[in-house]
Amino acid sequence: MSTTDTTTDRFAGTWGFAPVHSSADFSVKYLVAKFRGGFSELDATFENGQLAGSVKVASIQVKDENLVAHLQGPDFFDAEQHPEISFRSTSLEVDGDDVTIEGDLTLKGVTKPLHATGKVSGPTEDFMGNTRLGFTFATTIDRDAYGVSWNADLPKGGKALGNDVELIVELEFHKG
Repeated sequence: MSTTDTTTDRFAGTWGFAPVHSSADFSVKYLVAKFRGGFSELDATFENGQLAGSVKVASIQVKDENLVAHLQGPDFFDAEQHPEISFRSTSLEVDGDDVTIEGDLTLKGVTKPLHATGKVSGPTEDFMGNTRLGFTFATTIDRDAYGVSWNADLPKGGKALGNDVELIVELEFHKG
């Protein structure tokens, strides 16, 4: 793992995860607009600059509940065979409030390197005297590279669903 001296001091120790203030969302082009969703069950650890996290595929949330079973099925995430999507960092670089993270994303049984950028907030003390730390990361992955390859041909050419999927993860941690 790669960090700078100030990063090591800033992120030293073990941080507890605050799921109420965290989210893992995605969006992908569908026809002419973006289809958005997220996962309600996520977990993360942050210790001495090392970040790891996962989401439960069965907790997928989208605006159309009729699509949940299809998204959990083999055409997409295959929740029965692959109940979690996980990430583990290999490096975390911070420049002021800008953050770059490298690591390995495992989705549908396929592990590939991931590069994401974002912002870090804190650490800061909240109104109750607790120390808080927040991250926002964004990246784009090719869903087909992970075996999430369902699509439909459009009558006048092209495909219904884009391959590029934007991932946006917001995580909050507390000291101790």
